[in-house]
Amino acid sequence: MDTYDPSALRPRLPSPLEAVADERFARRGLTLLLKRDDLIHPDLPGNKWRKLALNLRAAAGRPVLTFGGAYSNHLRATAAAGRLLGFPTIGIVRGDELAGRPLNPSLARCAADGMRLEFATRSAYRAKHEPEVLAGFLERAPEGTYVVPEGGSNALAAQGCAALGGELSGRADVAAVACGTGGTLAGLAAGFDGRTLGVPVLRGGFLGGEVRALQETAFGGPRGDWRLDERFHCGGYGRTTPELDAFAQDFEARHGLAIERLYVAKMLLALVSLAEEGAFPSGTRIAAVVTGARDQSVSSR
Repeated sequence: MDTYDPSALRPRLPSPLEAVADERFARRGLTLLLKRDDLIHPDLPGNKWRKLALNLRAAAGRPVLTFGGAYSNHLRATAAAGRLLGFPTIGIVRGDELAGRPLNPSLARCAADGMRLEFATRSAYRAKHEPEVLAGFLERAPEGTYVVPEGGSNALAAQGCAALGGELSGRADVAAVACGTGGTLAGLAAGFDGRTLGVPVLRGGFLGGEVRALQETAFGGPRGDWRLDERFHCGGYGRTTPELDAFAQDFEARHGLAIERLYVAKMLLALVSLAEEGAFPSGTRIAAVVTGARDQSVSSR
């Protein structure tokens, strides 16, 4: 086996699918299932594994350069993969004002895993897809560096996430996932034989176009029956509300499962709200994809 093949890390696949007893669903004749992608790997959990695996195979041990904010789970997963598989990693972090400050716990973990951190101005970060801006980042990187986009979302990521849809096909009627950059939703919908619900954690209403573009590049056109519900971002990326935190604490108390706040809690809140609105017919099996675990050591900003 190739040293740089991520399958050498022995991911737990397929991830478990667990039924949970929740009267908010049961009294409407619904079954709630948790797709525990957070258990795939301790350092590359959830959609991070699925989105990175094919990209890392394509990189084949070359240095990997990628992008993220100061609390990016994607940066942390990429840095961990570099440490575990033995390839260099470079993280372009949004916000050059952070360069002179102590590293937060998330970035400190990236650095401890060997990632070289570079802090980009916010204007340069926004323009990172422009060829001349990307070329500037690559000038400071080793020759042959492989680029993975922000959040890991590209055609290979979507193709990797199609396996998630395959694991749920025949076992659920609806699959729900929180969305940041759209790669997981694009792949999940392509591989799933039911309906897929995406719950954006960002404001702006742009994600539908991103998902369609990803499916075009990954699969040659639209795939699957999917839709977005834009109501549950709770103020936008990296933001929470007291109401969301109270909901997550209640879910934790009901089911004994720590709930990640920035993605998973918003998706679960959407499902409970939709169930109460009567959005699902009786008999529907709803799979909620748990894309990541709550990390008490990292701020919830």
